[in-house]
Amino acid sequence: MNHQPKLELHHHLEGAAPPAFIRGLAKEKHLDISGIFDAAGNYKYKDFADFLRVYEAATQALKTPEDYHRLTLAVLEESAKSGVIYCETFLSPDFCGGRDVGAWRDYVAAIRDAAQLAEAQMGITLRGIVTAIRHFGPDKARQTAICAAETAGEFIVGFGLAGDERAGQPADFAWGFDCAHEAGLHLTAHAGEWGGPDSVRAVLRDLRVERIGHGVRAIEDLALVDELAESGIVLEVCPGSNLALGLYPDLRAHPIAQLYARGVKLTVSTDDPPFFHTTMTREYENLHEAFDWDEGVFDGFAQTALDAAFCDVDTKAELRKKLETAHA
Repeated sequence: MNHQPKLELHHHLEGAAPPAFIRGLAKEKHLDISGIFDAAGNYKYKDFADFLRVYEAATQALKTPEDYHRLTLAVLEESAKSGVIYCETFLSPDFCGGRDVGAWRDYVAAIRDAAQLAEAQMGITLRGIVTAIRHFGPDKARQTAICAAETAGEFIVGFGLAGDERAGQPADFAWGFDCAHEAGLHLTAHAGEWGGPDSVRAVLRDLRVERIGHGVRAIEDLALVDELAESGIVLEVCPGSNLALGLYPDLRAHPIAQLYARGVKLTVSTDDPPFFHTTMTREYENLHEAFDWDEGVFDGFAQTALDAAFCDVDTKAELRKKLETAHA
C-alpha cells in the first residue's frame, strides 16, 4: 500500500514537523523547548488541551520564512515516502508573521518555493488552506481571513477553522468565512471531533463549508449522516488522530466503516502525523487490517479526495493522469 498513490486533504504543516527537525531548529536558536519531548525524542502530551499547548510550543522554533521553507521540504519528503502525490496543508498566519499581511506574503512565498522544489524532485503537489485558530477568537480570525483573501490564488486555495472546538460558536467566525468565500477560496472547518453532531450542523449552516474536518461524530445522529450522504459533503477523516487523542478506543470502534457503508463521501488523512505516530501508509494498512478493505476501497478514497480537492482544474487533470497511470 506504500506505493498506492494517495491524496491527503487534512494536514497541518507545523503538526507534521518531524520532532528531530524541531529539536534541531530549537538548538540552532538556543531555544529550550525540551519539555515537549519524551525520553525517546517524540512529542509528549496528555490530552487534547495539552496537545494544543505542545503544538504551539513547537511552533516557537519556527521564526522565519526560511524556517518554513526548510519545514515544508522536510514534511513533503515524509509524505512522498508514503506515496502521497497531492496534499492540502493548513497554514496559519498566526504562526507566520503574526497575521500581518506583508509578513504573511513572505511566508507564503517561502512555502510555495519549497513546494515547487518538492514537486520537481519528489513528484508531490502541495496547496495551502489558510486556517483561523478557533481558540484565538473571532477578531484574530478576521485578520487571518484578510491574509487569506490577499494571497488567494493558485497556491492558496482554501480557508478553514481549526483549534479547540469548545471555544465559541461557528457563527462567531462567519465574517471571516464570507470574506474568504468572496475572494474565491473554498471552505472547510473542523467539527464533529470534540463537538457532537450539532457542531457539524452548525458549520454547514453558519459557515457554508464544502468539506468538514473530522466530522466523525455525525454518526451519533443518523438523520445528519443521511443528509451528508445526500448532499455529498466530504468528511476529512483522520482515524489515527482520533485514536491517539482518545476519541475512540480502537479502530473497530471508530465510525469510519459505518459512515462509509451509509454512503458518506470520505477521505483519509493523518492530521498531525508525528504527534500521532502515523503516516498515510500506516493509516491505509490499519484500515485494511480492521475492516478488510481492499485496494478498490482506497482507490475510491483517492478519487473522492481528487474530486473534493480545492485545487484548479489543470492541477486536477495532472493528478487524474497520475492515478490512471498507477492503475494501468
